[in-house]
Amino acid sequence: MKPRIANPIALAPEQVKAMMALESSFAATGLDPVLLELVRLRVSQMNHCAFCINMHTGLLRKDGQSEMRLYMLNAWRESSLYTPRERAALGWAETLTRLSETHAPDADYEDFAFEFSEAEQVQLTFAIGAINTWNRLQVGFRVAHPVSAEDRARVAA
Repeated sequence: MKPRIANPIALAPEQVKAMMALESSFAATGLDPVLLELVRLRVSQMNHCAFCINMHTGLLRKDGQSEMRLYMLNAWRESSLYTPRERAALGWAETLTRLSETHAPDADYEDFAFEFSEAEQVQLTFAIGAINTWNRLQVGFRVAHPVSAEDRARVAA
């Protein structure tokens, strides 16, 4: 994969500053950081954003999440490894990420609203919007994820 723009982040410093301020604001929401990372990872999987998948799996591992929770995230509906609150957030994230297809149905919202206060709903919806923006930037400009020397050698062999 060849990058379309070498370093798109460097070309929009004010927008990146605003996005980073938005990202920093999520720490003050009281939303579980693991839940936020699971949502970010799931949205990144849906959007095929290798850069963000790499980043968010690393952050979840660093936070002590099991490999199985990472592996099963793509099939969270069929797995018993996620709490009802995580399931509601993941469902809402999928619905909003595929908004042109889903139109945010009432059933998905009801599951979400059952688990989260109105303030949390809005905050989590902002987080979903933010990761979708990051994904579009990284995928659109073909920003590559880091590759270890071991993986580089394996691919070259």
